[in-house]
Amino acid sequence: MTSQVETAANESVNLQPAQETLLKLQNVSKTFPGVKALDGVDLDVRAGEVHALLGENGAGKSTLMKILAGIYQPDGGEVILEGQRVQMTSPIEARDHGVLLIHQELSLVPDMTVAENVFLGNMPRFANMFVNNRHLNDRCGEILTRLNCKFEPTERLGNLSIANQQMVEIARALVFQPKVVVFDEPTASLTDYEKVVLFGVIRELRESGTGIVYISHRMDEIFELSDRISVLRDGTYQGTFETAQTNEDEVTQRMIGRDLDADIQHQPPELGPTALAVQGLAIEGLYSDISFDVRAGEVVGFYGLVGAGRTEVMETIFGLRKADAGSVQVQGEDLPISSPSDAIDQGLGLVPESRKEQGLVLGMSCKDNTTLANISKFTKYGWIDTAAERTIFEEYMEKLRIKCPGWEYETLNLSGGNQQKVVIGKWLSTSPKILILDEPTRGIDVGSKSEIHHLIRELAKTGLAVIVVSSEMPEVLTVSDRIVAMYDGRITQCFDRSEVTEDSLIRAITGQNT
Repeated sequence: MTSQVETAANESVNLQPAQETLLKLQNVSKTFPGVKALDGVDLDVRAGEVHALLGENGAGKSTLMKILAGIYQPDGGEVILEGQRVQMTSPIEARDHGVLLIHQELSLVPDMTVAENVFLGNMPRFANMFVNNRHLNDRCGEILTRLNCKFEPTERLGNLSIANQQMVEIARALVFQPKVVVFDEPTASLTDYEKVVLFGVIRELRESGTGIVYISHRMDEIFELSDRISVLRDGTYQGTFETAQTNEDEVTQRMIGRDLDADIQHQPPELGPTALAVQGLAIEGLYSDISFDVRAGEVVGFYGLVGAGRTEVMETIFGLRKADAGSVQVQGEDLPISSPSDAIDQGLGLVPESRKEQGLVLGMSCKDNTTLANISKFTKYGWIDTAAERTIFEEYMEKLRIKCPGWEYETLNLSGGNQQKVVIGKWLSTSPKILILDEPTRGIDVGSKSEIHHLIRELAKTGLAVIVVSSEMPEVLTVSDRIVAMYDGRITQCFDRSEVTEDSLIRAITGQNT
């Protein structure tokens, strides 16, 4: 529950357009093969406001914004900007009209410099011919300073972390002096410090009269930043609320059409033998002396700041990195794991941090992605049993509430949250003994997040050993039996769920107890 907001409006208020209305989308519809993504959706944005757009994954938020940004063309409806009907036939045309979309999934060029990416499509030139590199880098440097970025304009973009690449994407909003900026899940990869900087930029844009559309699954951000909230569900408009007159419960109920399940009632787990034991694991420059264990039926959460080494430890256990020292035991046996295929053979599964780059083959169907890690199970005499594959996919489609038209649907066309569910289904289909989930609910709406939290607890009850790496404190506190805190490549403390507090956890991940 958001503490700043104490009273809920009794019913949705469909607000009338104000005099300062900057942008209106009216009766917008869009259909993809087998899916009606938008069905007569309305949205208006005022000059100098932050207008939050909420909905479950697959509700149509990103589709609506891609229509506004010229990436998709609507099947029906219209876009009105400053009182004039406009048709955005491309992102360049949208930008020329003053509309800029900051993508959830990065839309940058890794082999170009930071400055070239920031000014992509609008390079400063001599006599409209040659790129003015000095002016390009100087202007970019000013913007990076404003964003408190520590990297240089001349740095190759591909050398930057995902979080820094997201800051480059955001920097583009400060170049074009836009009328409307759409931020689609902008904080998914950012540290807490970078979020503060971003929120400052958003407030500056609002004060300058820019209209902001802000999409996020993080309710604390929504209630901190926004002036109004509009809700979509299954491609339909559910209403608009004044942020100060609603609360998280009401908005969530409008999003998902039901009340969220009550908080998970945490009961002491029935623990089996030690499933995974890690002793003295180390990679020079990344982490050192990592020792912990996970028992069957237990959920162990790993919590720490970005760069603490959590993901690198899990990648080593799964055979993606080679350790300089230490050992990994699975069910009491020393098993040197030198590749992911070795790890899979020994009953490990890893839901990776980045679903698009590491978890999926986007051009393949949902069915094929679900069985990819276990394809030999469905292969006989060189032939793949597609009927058995379909059965497995449909099982996890139902269990995980994956929204898609059918098994043959390309994963590329799913929303981010449904893509994440396919990744989870892929690893569950291998029947693992130990399941590692790295940021399992990043980019997932509150309804799906609740379902996955319950799924994690249910999996542990079946005897599965589960590790959850998360940057969200409420998540590790909700699902974990024990919590391992990491700071600067080291384990600083291990907590039993019954003894951990938010304060003690913060102290542990910031090195204050070392």
